[in-house]
Amino acid sequence: MSNYDRNAAIPDAPADRTSAVDAGLRVHMLRVYNYMAIGVGLTGVVAMLTYQFTGPELLQSPLVWVFMLAPLALVFFISARINKLSAEAARLLFFVYAASMGLSLSTIFHVYTGASITRVFFISAATFGALSIWGYTTQRDLSGFGTFLLMGVIGIVIASLVNIFLRSSGLDWMISIIGVGVFAGLTAYDTQRIKGMYDRSDDATSAGRKAVTGALSLYLNFINLFMMLLRLAGNRR
Repeated sequence: MSNYDRNAAIPDAPADRTSAVDAGLRVHMLRVYNYMAIGVGLTGVVAMLTYQFTGPELLQSPLVWVFMLAPLALVFFISARINKLSAEAARLLFFVYAASMGLSLSTIFHVYTGASITRVFFISAATFGALSIWGYTTQRDLSGFGTFLLMGVIGIVIASLVNIFLRSSGLDWMISIIGVGVFAGLTAYDTQRIKGMYDRSDDATSAGRKAVTGALSLYLNFINLFMMLLRLAGNRR
C-alpha cells in the first residue's frame, strides 16, 4: 500500500496543512473505533438477552442455523452495496448486523461459563488494542501481508466446514491456534489500511462510508479473535 501513511507522503507540506491532516485523521479513526465499540457492545447486549430468553434447546433447534447464516448474508450485502448506500444507511446496516451477530453468539453462553467468557473477552480486548495501536503507529508497510492473511481466512473457513462433519478436537484446536494468528495479523493490517484510506478531500458521504467499512473490518477481526481465543481458553459447561 503506497499511501498507508499520508502524513509521511507530504514532508514538505506547510505546517497548517499537516496539522489539518493529523486532526482529520484522528477524527476519522476515532469515528471508526466508536462505531466498532458500539457494534461490539450491541452484540454483547443482544447475546445476553437472547440467552436469558432461550434455553439450551436452541442448540438443537433449526433456528440456530437462521441465527448463524443471517449475519453472513447481511455482511455480504453490506460489502456489495456499501458504495451505493448513504452514510446513514451504511451505519444503520452495520448496527443491524452487529445485533444479528448477538443472536448468533448467544449460543456461546450455553456452551461456556460466564466467567470464562468475560475473562476471554478482556484478553481479546487487550490483545486487539495492542495490535491496533501497533498497526496505526508502525512505519513498516504491512500491505504485503494482505494476500497471505486472506489465504489464511479462506483456509480457516474451509477447515471449519470440514470439521463440522469430522468433529475432530485436534483439528478444532489447530484451527483456533491458526485463527488467533491470522486475526491478530489482520487487526494490525486493517488498522494501517483504514488509516491509509483517509483522504481529507472526501465529502461527508464518502468519509462516512469509509468509517463504516473500517469499523466493520475491525469488528469482524475482534469477534473472530475473541471466538478463537474462547475455543482455546474457555471453560465449557
